[in-house]
Amino acid sequence: MAELQADDKFARVVRKIDTQGKLLRTWTLEGGVSAQVTAMEIERSDGHRQKLIIRQHGEADVSHRPQIAADEFRLLQLLHAEGLAVPEPFLLDQSGEIFPTPYVAIAYVEGATEFTPADMGDFLYQFTAQLVRIHNIDCAHLDVSFLPRQAQRFAERLRDRPASVDESLDEGHIRDVLEAVWSLPQRNPPALLHGDYWLGNLLWRDGQLVAVIDWEDAAIGDPLFDIANSRLELLWAFGSDAMQDFTRRYQAMTVVDFTDLPYWDLCAALRAMKFSTWAGDREQIIRERYQWFVSQAFANLSAR
Repeated sequence: MAELQADDKFARVVRKIDTQGKLLRTWTLEGGVSAQVTAMEIERSDGHRQKLIIRQHGEADVSHRPQIAADEFRLLQLLHAEGLAVPEPFLLDQSGEIFPTPYVAIAYVEGATEFTPADMGDFLYQFTAQLVRIHNIDCAHLDVSFLPRQAQRFAERLRDRPASVDESLDEGHIRDVLEAVWSLPQRNPPALLHGDYWLGNLLWRDGQLVAVIDWEDAAIGDPLFDIANSRLELLWAFGSDAMQDFTRRYQAMTVVDFTDLPYWDLCAALRAMKFSTWAGDREQIIRERYQWFVSQAFANLSAR
């Protein structure tokens, strides 16, 4: 049997969603790293037109975590039912009949990423408030016990110490400090973590944050993990004032214990160390801000 062409495959996906549905068009969405992302427009059996997203998880992610698609689909079902700003999930297919790896079909959200906000104050308010809402999800009520534990995930990263570390980025020092204290004491109740909460995973429309996307890194753990990751991303995008403004806003909205933030900043730094693969012509300023971020974490630890 000849291999199906791409449109034939997506037409079969449509029929899994609506047996009488028709595929109208497909187009590839840029920016996907861990998954191949394709948009498609379909015509439902009732004549209604709808846009959907097909997320095909990469073989590396699936081999490391076979249930990644199922976990993301189940989580989106729970969060959408709670009214959180996430795409509505429609289909999970792990059969391998159409694509070799599992995929999910979710709603296409009309919106775009925002890297040059007109009103930085309002942008940071919405950015922060949405993260707080994620962290305030009642994990016991929703039963997200199927998600991985962030502390364990990071412990594995620390154990996997490379033979040669990047001393230009203080990797050896970062690892030494974190290895000496890991695992950190549980100062905050376990929270739902997005796992990669940054500007590229937020969609905006008419100045409003309308969706948080790409939940494949979701986990349960200390909210400081997400906070530290967002701090570094905001520093890279807008500078230290925006990073500190975000931090103050989050503190004002919650009762999270920030005692161990310097350690989590170092975790975020270690996680983001391969920035040279994507920084492009901004690599110099990305590197300088990264080094400043690491330095302030070490200084805050020394001041304790």
